Amino acid sequence: MNGGWDRYGPDVLRQDPHRARRAASDKVEAELGLVLEDAETGWVGAIVKVEKAGGMLVVSLEDRHGRVRGFRLGPGFLIDGRPVVLTLATGPKPGTLKRRTASGSLAVPGARARVARASRIWVEGRHDAELVAKVWGEDLALEGVVVEALDGIDHLLGRVRDFDPSADGARLGVLVDHLVAGSKESRIAESARAVCQPGSILVLGHPYVDIWQGVRPDRLGLAAWPRIERGVDWKTGVLRELGWPHRNEADLARAWRRVLSRVSHLSHLEPALTGRVEELIDFVTG
Repeated sequence: MNGGWDRYGPDVLRQDPHRARRAASDKVEAELGLVLEDAETGWVGAIVKVEKAGGMLVVSLEDRHGRVRGFRLGPGFLIDGRPVVLTLATGPKPGTLKRRTASGSLAVPGARARVARASRIWVEGRHDAELVAKVWGEDLALEGVVVEALDGIDHLLGRVRDFDPSADGARLGVLVDHLVAGSKESRIAESARAVCQPGSILVLGHPYVDIWQGVRPDRLGLAAWPRIERGVDWKTGVLRELGWPHRNEADLARAWRRVLSRVSHLSHLEPALTGRVEELIDFVTG
């Protein structure tokens, strides 16, 4: 080829770049909460159980809709597209796998809650705090991090001045709803940062009008959360669009319990929310 690059090399019969190469499969122990894909059917789910059935070991995978399907333990699974051979966890018997927390972290057997740190994570309201506690509560208890509700972003600046995280080396992480450029929330957040020493406070936000939107809509059988016109209370408008009772606070409370009941794992939340929460946890425990 006149000195040019020969993509087949010196022997075109020995090397064929188009021939499929079979990827080696790594062995991975089955752990509760581990997310897998069955290569044959495309079923994706988290491990919820391993048991003996019909003389073989069967792993049960729960998908994001809450449906459970069993597969034979062994080869034929993918993790992030990588082929793996699923094996029984070392030591425990079937059904007593290494446990993961709702956030996906490996649980620490016998661990006790740590004495609370001076550092804190603040969220806007009770629903925010309950959602964070349900998914990250076990991890936060182990780290000694307390999550507190502000009862509204309007109280942030006064609470920051009272708390004064820079006084004793504490760190303060704040999660804000609908933190977008030019909003009231962004101005309040900037004011809070201005009264603290650099490195003592981290204010992060998600793009959702309310924490409810941080729950994946398919967990409730929805293609998307309803769009609510400006000027209408978001929760009330959503319940009305869904045909759920929405007359008073009791109706809102029942609706929230219904939404929260559909969340049991990190994967049930939107990445734009989970990423911010985990960033705040890293900040206050760092």
